[in-house]
Amino acid sequence: MIGHSGCGKSTLLNIIAGLEQPSAGGVVLSGREITGPGMDRMVVFQNFSLMPWMTVFDNIRLAVRAAHPDWSRRRVAEWVQRYVDMVGLTGAEAKRPAALSGGMRQRVGLARAFSTEPKVLLLDEPFAQIDALTRGVIQDELVRMWSASRNTVFMVTHDVDEAILLSDRIALMTKGPNARLAEIIPVKVPRPRTRAELIDDPEYLRLRNHILHFLVEAAQRPGAAEVEIAASTGRLPSMDT
Repeated sequence: MIGHSGCGKSTLLNIIAGLEQPSAGGVVLSGREITGPGMDRMVVFQNFSLMPWMTVFDNIRLAVRAAHPDWSRRRVAEWVQRYVDMVGLTGAEAKRPAALSGGMRQRVGLARAFSTEPKVLLLDEPFAQIDALTRGVIQDELVRMWSASRNTVFMVTHDVDEAILLSDRIALMTKGPNARLAEIIPVKVPRPRTRAELIDDPEYLRLRNHILHFLVEAAQRPGAAEVEIAASTGRLPSMDT
């Protein structure tokens, strides 16, 4: 989801997470209305949200224990180590967040979220505070982990290139305070995608120009409040697909 600051992107993500209640309507996941937080949804925030007194291993273990309270201590430890290794933090298990770089902290956040195998992974601008070089590495980690799990991922971002690189569909929000969903664009660039290949891809250039034009002009027009489904499905996409 892309839109100007203040259009409600993070609010919508918090509603899906069950951290806020909608003023009208609701969100349904697997046939049930979301009324509060649940282990079927995990959030990765841009401020990392790690327990500062816990080690890398314990931060991830906390989530795994909550998701699987019946698991043995050994099984939990093996599961945690699997995700530590998956995000390239082998050898850093005993370190606390203060001893980690921003990129490493966000890797812990991703490992913690994926380790619970949620139905929906919610990402609220998770790479906003990471430098460009590290951001690319973490994006690659995200794609690799997603490819193995195929979880539904709902991501809020201001980065047009990031959205095209990672997404299957991009939702555009009109400018706030009375923002609306304006358009949902299918990303037809074939996977796997690389930054080097995207630069010369005609579909990437078309999508990028379309989104930038929307953000600069269409989102600021008074009449840009109607919902349009660019994929021509006739309905909003389900959270389960």
